[in-house]
Amino acid sequence: MNAIISLCHFCEKHGPSVLFCTQAFHSHDPHNDKEDVSSKEGQSYYSRCRRLKSPFQGTGDQTPTGDLTPGTPTSLPARFKSSDLCEACRSLLPGQPGFISNDHEAKVSYVSSQHPDHPEVFSLVRQACVRSLSCEVCPGREGPIFFGDDQRGHVLSHTFFIKDSQARGFQRWYSILVVMMDKVYLLNSWPFLVKHVRTVIDELQAKAAKVYDTEQAKCPQRAHRLNNLSLNATPLSFRLQRGANKAARSLIELINDKEVFKSLHLSFTWILKAGGNRMTERLLEGPPTEDSIIDLESQEETEEGFTLVVTKKVSTESVPPIEELQSLEISLPTSEPSFEDNKHEPQITNLRHLAKVLGGARMHVLAYHVVIGNQVIVRGKNKILVKSIITALKTLVPRGCCRTEPYSDTYLESWKCNFLGLSPDINIPNHIKNTEQYVMLDILEHSQDKDSDLRMLPGYDFNLTASSVLPEKVPTVLTKMELALSNENFTDSVVDECLTCLKEEWMNKVKVMFKFTKAGGNRTQSETQKMLNVLKANDEDQAVLRYWMTGLSVQYRTHMLAASMNQVSQSTLT
Repeated sequence: MNAIISLCHFCEKHGPSVLFCTQAFHSHDPHNDKEDVSSKEGQSYYSRCRRLKSPFQGTGDQTPTGDLTPGTPTSLPARFKSSDLCEACRSLLPGQPGFISNDHEAKVSYVSSQHPDHPEVFSLVRQACVRSLSCEVCPGREGPIFFGDDQRGHVLSHTFFIKDSQARGFQRWYSILVVMMDKVYLLNSWPFLVKHVRTVIDELQAKAAKVYDTEQAKCPQRAHRLNNLSLNATPLSFRLQRGANKAARSLIELINDKEVFKSLHLSFTWILKAGGNRMTERLLEGPPTEDSIIDLESQEETEEGFTLVVTKKVSTESVPPIEELQSLEISLPTSEPSFEDNKHEPQITNLRHLAKVLGGARMHVLAYHVVIGNQVIVRGKNKILVKSIITALKTLVPRGCCRTEPYSDTYLESWKCNFLGLSPDINIPNHIKNTEQYVMLDILEHSQDKDSDLRMLPGYDFNLTASSVLPEKVPTVLTKMELALSNENFTDSVVDECLTCLKEEWMNKVKVMFKFTKAGGNRTQSETQKMLNVLKANDEDQAVLRYWMTGLSVQYRTHMLAASMNQVSQSTLT
């Protein structure tokens, strides 16, 4: 927890003063994390002065001025020399070092001293101390209160009284402060901090009460003061007189515990560490996307709990003799060849590259058929180029809508695969040519000519065949995708994120339509049209909604249908 916990008290001679404080220092030198900390017993690189970094320090010199190793005393600000402090204002004797606890796992040192060494940090704590013991008090002058701002820090102050038979009013005024720059973090930690600070206070008050009762039993101070009061005392002398003019006593004497500040160091250290562990920042990535669910469903799990990985069968003709295998390195076969292994082969890197190669008009026609679910056929001799084009086109639709055959020697019907790569000598059946539910891209190879250098992919040309005529209005999602692809200010990674967001946006609309039509029972045409208006989907978007509905995960379909059946059964029973 990036905070400072301080014990303050109101001195009758010096006013509000900081008595004891504990803060955390984090290691900020990752290159020295491998240093052997066990070689120096009692010390850690977190506690070295040049390594300490306080969360309260500014952007300038962030090195504390004092050495915080256990063997040397911490330095006090020039304004508060040890000679100026009375017994009540001093927690550590002159020359006495502070306390330090090292958390080797988190690489954090918790340091306790009389005052913070850094002047800016001391100023924050000092101002909070003055306000907590003067103007910022709760009703009854005992209890927790919150105050502060972004410049001087935010403070949780818990004021309390300690009994003292020699003090004016037979009690002393103390406060425990938690100073933090993060207001939201402090307020969210309020119940935790108040609970455990109150525990520390109760322990101090209980010990002080025992000492007070013992002293009162031996010599009642109220009667003793009245007997010693002079008959000629003036109001001024009466006001200045305190406890028979005895010097103010330290907290050690008030509770009769010489190890009180060591105990406070342990308590404050635990609060800082536990407070930081109970609330941590986490990156919320949201629920899994439909594509990620599809990927999980594609993994087949065996009865023994193993995951079945589908790989391509290795031909026995390509296996070398055993003698040759002894001199070869073993490599595992993959399901598909990687594009990185064929860097010198011409291929399409992404969807934007494909749009530049084909041109705007042909890319528009091809993308339209992809998003509405028509079969896309890519014919060519270069297998790597064919597969790269299909891979780029698949990014236009959800993963569950893709049934792919990267390269085949025979034609496959659209219900088997909607992305089909073919050899150039394979003919399309006549009944497919007579329909409007396909688009075919032929890759033509030719010799180098004078115009080859002007092409995005030299040595290749493309011919697009589509029997259907595009409507005047294309689906909305396609229009937005084309805008992202044509925006030159977007990098390729930004374009990928835009396409992902657009697909998720429309998959959410598809889920609503599936629940409304399939899982919600029979719907009239007017009801369906009203739902489309709510989803801001036009008539040209219905083909996309119907096709993308086939890409929903089995998990979602099963859940929606089961919920619909339960709802119907409950309504029947009632």
